Amino acid sequence: MFQLLAHDPSSKARRGRLTTPRGAIETPEFMPVGTQGSVKAVFARDLHELGTQIILGNTYHLFIRPGLDVINHFGGLHKFVSWEKPMLTDSGGFQVFSLAKLRKITEEGVSFQSHVDGAACFIGPETSMEIQTALGSDIAMVFDECPHAGCGYDYAATSLALTLRWAKRCRAWWDEHHNLGAQVFGIVQGSTHAALRRESAEALVQIGFDGYAVGGVSVGESEAEMMRAVENSEPFLPADKPRYTMGLGTPPQMVEMVARGVDLFDCVLPTRIARNGTAFTEHGTLPLKNTASKMNTGPIEEGCVCYACRHFSQGYLRHLLKAEELVGLMLVSLHNTHFYLNLMRRVRAALEAGTFAEFRKTFVENYVPPQRDA
Repeated sequence: MFQLLAHDPSSKARRGRLTTPRGAIETPEFMPVGTQGSVKAVFARDLHELGTQIILGNTYHLFIRPGLDVINHFGGLHKFVSWEKPMLTDSGGFQVFSLAKLRKITEEGVSFQSHVDGAACFIGPETSMEIQTALGSDIAMVFDECPHAGCGYDYAATSLALTLRWAKRCRAWWDEHHNLGAQVFGIVQGSTHAALRRESAEALVQIGFDGYAVGGVSVGESEAEMMRAVENSEPFLPADKPRYTMGLGTPPQMVEMVARGVDLFDCVLPTRIARNGTAFTEHGTLPLKNTASKMNTGPIEEGCVCYACRHFSQGYLRHLLKAEELVGLMLVSLHNTHFYLNLMRRVRAALEAGTFAEFRKTFVENYVPPQRDA
């Protein structure tokens, strides 16, 4: 299911191909986030035109709304949202983590209140696997507890022990009920503690999964701690399985994660900052609402081939954003999504050509946010 095609001799970066029943995914790759069954402000047609290979769906949010009765009525999430390519679904663990004031964690799972209407809900390991099976996930994630940044060793160790027990239950449910060729990934936890990261990775490999994610990153820790979480996990994961860091990151962070042996990424940043009028460029972020863009007749980025850059000026996009016209944030969202997907294409090309070390150095050094007037 996962084939390694090339390695970078100067780092742990690798070029691979992950095969699923709905198609192959060339890696390293970025997965646009479709939280509510759509990538915010981007049409599925545009995702196809951008060459998107896989998108991410959110187990918690889709369970809450529209609910599994609706999803089942439409024949699964792929049919519901008109997306025939692969789809990864998270387990709901991170969303439950974010509901700290509305949840209760027990051995069985997590009881919580819906953020929509306050209704009592429950997700446990078996429930999460059942929901993801109903959604029709091509890649499902085990249910885990995500400890908060800065938690002490004792809390992280207790949390990890629970997560590993849940992982065994997820694997057992999957093996008993699921035979559609989809894959299930384990999630390495352990907060910022190197010994716990190793313990988690080794225990998950012993259970046996189709791929492995590094979870509990980008939850408030420093960038250095984030990188160490991957460095403390990767050596204990099998080289012939895909690796995925969940919920990150900025463009240079992704390049650095590739250099540390990561194959898959997801992040809400491309569309989130677009809704605030900010675009990603080769040299950092560009705040289009600032006065520097007012009379600028050029595109967001020279040489970019996305629809927004081929047809519209910074001045026009700034006008749309200042006037709060929805098409403005849609165009910037389109550009940012293209930027992320194209960055991964460039990374893959550099790995194939044996020039990743040079690409990494140049890209990271040049990625400096430009100074703009307010």
